[in-house]
Amino acid sequence: MCGIAGYIHFDSQMQAQPEKIKSMTDVIAHRGPDAEGYFVRLNLAFGHRRLSIIDLVSGAQPMHNEDKSISIIFNGEIYVSLRSDASCKGS
Repeated sequence: MCGIAGYIHFDSQMQAQPEKIKSMTDVIAHRGPDAEGYFVRLNLAFGHRRLSIIDLVSGAQPMHNEDKSISIIFNGEIYVSLRSDASCKGS
């Protein structure tokens, strides 16, 4: 069991507050007492509480792409199927 919280100000002039998202995730700390993560940028904030049952090392969130232009917080699994170029061509 994990927990996700977040908010967005639809008035883009209002800044998201780190202490507000921290307070929101503290309320759901019982859902994920093992780890926490936050993302605050401009008028958007989201946070995550994590229960580390299976993957103790690589499940830290939020997750980012290489240049941190994309960030995600989620509850679930990501499954990736990799195929070689030969299999993609039907060979």
